[in-house]
Amino acid sequence: MLVGGFAAGMVTRAIRPAEATTEDVRIADLDWVDARRDRRVPARLYWPSPGAPMGPVPLIVFSHGLGQSRTGYSYLGRHWAANGYASLHVQHVRSDGTVWAGNPFEVLDRVNIAADEREAIARAADVSFALDRILDKNSFFAAFIDPARIVAAGHSYGANTTLLVGGARVVREGRTIDRRDMRFKAGIVISAPPFYGERDLRAVLAAISMPTFHVTATADVIELPGRRSPVQDRLDVYDAVGTTRKALAVFEGGSHSIFTDRPLTGGATLNPQVKQATAEGSLAFLDLAFRGDPLPLGLWSETWRPLLAVAPTAYAVTEPSRLPSRRYRPRS
Repeated sequence: MLVGGFAAGMVTRAIRPAEATTEDVRIADLDWVDARRDRRVPARLYWPSPGAPMGPVPLIVFSHGLGQSRTGYSYLGRHWAANGYASLHVQHVRSDGTVWAGNPFEVLDRVNIAADEREAIARAADVSFALDRILDKNSFFAAFIDPARIVAAGHSYGANTTLLVGGARVVREGRTIDRRDMRFKAGIVISAPPFYGERDLRAVLAAISMPTFHVTATADVIELPGRRSPVQDRLDVYDAVGTTRKALAVFEGGSHSIFTDRPLTGGATLNPQVKQATAEGSLAFLDLAFRGDPLPLGLWSETWRPLLAVAPTAYAVTEPSRLPSRRYRPRS
């Protein structure tokens, strides 16, 4: 049985009319529990319109920043789904909006708990668990997802999560902690903080071999209780990632939270432009990663050059894919 175009056993409610976009993207919330860890893993799924050309659908699994939730970063989910990608936004229950709830004098304690490395590892497990569920043989969606085009993505703390499932490693008491999930074939890394406490960033990120698209801005400064991270940290993360199949986009101005759903941070004019450019640029990069086609990323760089302090360049492709190219068309 289907509800709102989705399997009833996988979706917790029918899709309300208010959730439909102009592109008729389908949206549904899923409420999973990882029994092994006794941890809830809520998620929101953005799915391409039923009227879109069907075939195996690529999937982006998105991890939110500290204090956010599955409902955030909706502009990304909507844009990606409108352009043929399914997008699964995972909520991390111990580092979501509950960080800001409660006694304001205890915010620092809650931030420290949420930023603890045990939560960082748990977030990576959340992402892998959500992917397990969406690809499960009993999942309605599994038959329509292309396992060769699964992407990890995230903003801020979620960018660290993306890097962890992409192969970042830390050593504790002589033991390497490795949360690499080989099902992820590419990564979208937006405003990545440093790995706090790690002295050798290259050692942490050297093992990442999947293609990665890095996005930041010249005013992308992280200011949290007890933590501050300058823009240079974003650039250092990019440099330290081991793969040569990577690209970097740096917007002029902006802010760290300009990449969230907040409508005014970074300026009322720049904010929607950066959002649109980020959504479009990530798919242009995936055309390079999955189709071996550098043209969309090159056209994107030219289109958005007035906003860019650093424009991404395509890495060399040795074996272009036989998949048809999705030509980049900027929105008017």
